[in-house]
Amino acid sequence: MQGFLGILILITGVHCLYNTHSNVVNLEPNNFDNLVLNSDNVWIVEFYAPWCGHCRQLTPEYDKAATALKGIVKVGAINADEHASLGSMYGVKGGKRNNGDSKSKDSKDVIELTDENFEKVVMDSEDMWLIEFYAPWCGHCKNLAPIWASAATELQGKVKLGALDATVHRVKASQYEIKGYPTIKYFAPGKKSFDSVQEYDGGRTSSDIVNWALDKLAENVPAPEVIQIVNEKSFKDACDDKLLCVVSVLPHILDCQSECRNQYLKTLNELGEKYKQKMWGWVWSEAGAQPHIEEALEIGGFGYPALAVVNTKKMKYSLLKGSFTYDGINEFLRDLSYGRGGTAPLKGAQLPAFLETAPWDGKDAELPQEEDIDLSDIDLDEKDEL
Repeated sequence: MQGFLGILILITGVHCLYNTHSNVVNLEPNNFDNLVLNSDNVWIVEFYAPWCGHCRQLTPEYDKAATALKGIVKVGAINADEHASLGSMYGVKGGKRNNGDSKSKDSKDVIELTDENFEKVVMDSEDMWLIEFYAPWCGHCKNLAPIWASAATELQGKVKLGALDATVHRVKASQYEIKGYPTIKYFAPGKKSFDSVQEYDGGRTSSDIVNWALDKLAENVPAPEVIQIVNEKSFKDACDDKLLCVVSVLPHILDCQSECRNQYLKTLNELGEKYKQKMWGWVWSEAGAQPHIEEALEIGGFGYPALAVVNTKKMKYSLLKGSFTYDGINEFLRDLSYGRGGTAPLKGAQLPAFLETAPWDGKDAELPQEEDIDLSDIDLDEKDEL
C-alpha cells in the first residue's frame, strides 16, 4: 500500500490515449493493483474521460511531466469512463458527456442563437454578450463546449453567452465575417450596432473567459441607482434578480433635512459605483416608513442611519455594526464580498410586508404648526382662573 499513498488523482480526459512510446502508463483494473497498489513507487494517476475537452488539452503537458519525472515518480492514466467502477472507488465523479453536436445544448445557460432570433435576442437587448460561432465538426469547438458551458453558468445574471452554428445560420456568420471556428465575438451592453462588435482576444479556459467578461463588464456597467422603497414593487425591481441587496434606513426627514439626507445618499451612490461590478441592488427607506423591514433586519435598535445586506434567494442578511460612513460601509461590504462576516435568517424565512408610502420630494420638511387657541370667547369663573 506504500505506493498507493502517493497517488494524486486528476479528473481529466484525453483520447485513448498515450502511445507506446509515452512514459505515461496506461492503467486498467486488471493491472492497477499489481502496478500501483502493490508497488513501492509513488504514483500520479490521471482518471480521464475520452470525450472531455479539458483532457485533450492536458495530454501533451501530462506527457511532458511523465518524461520529466521518469525514475522519480511513476505517472499513469486510466479511462474512468470505460472503467467507472475503479474510478468510483476513489471518488472520481467527473462531468457529463457532451452528447450531440449542438453547442448550445451542452448547458441550459448557453443560449442557442439562429439567423431568425439573433436581432431580437442579442441586438435588441441591453445585455452584454459573448457569442461563439462554431461548426459541429470542428474539434476545437468540441473542446470548447464544456468550457463555454461552465463560463456561461458562472456569468449567469451578469453576461450572456450564446452559441450559433455558423454552418447552418450562414446569414449571421457572413455578416460578422466568420472565417474560422470557433470564433468568439463581443457585444457590449446597451444599445448595439454592427460597428461596435469586437473580437474576443482572451484565453480559452473557463476562468479566462469569465475574467475577460467581468473586466469588460466593469468598463461598461453603469453605477446602480439607489432606489427608495415606496412599495413592494420598488424593492423587488431593485433586488429580485441580484445576488445581494444593500438596504439602508436613513433618519426621518425631520431629524435629518435634505442637505443631511443627500449627504448619506451621496455616500451610498459612491459605494454603488465602487461595487458596481458586483451587480448588487441598492435601496433605502426613511426611518419608520417600512417598520416590517426594520423589524426583520433588526434595524433601528442602534439608531439611524442603519444598513443591512440581504440575500433574497437564501433569505439571510448581515447587519452593519460599524459606522455609517464611506469607510465603515466599505469595510463591511468588502468583508462580505470575501465571504467574511456573520449572517442571520430573515424572520419567517420570507420577505416582510411592504407599506405603500409617498416618495421623497427632495425638499426639507416643516414641523407641524401649532394651532393658536383664541381664549377671548371662553368665560372663566373666578374660581377657575389660574
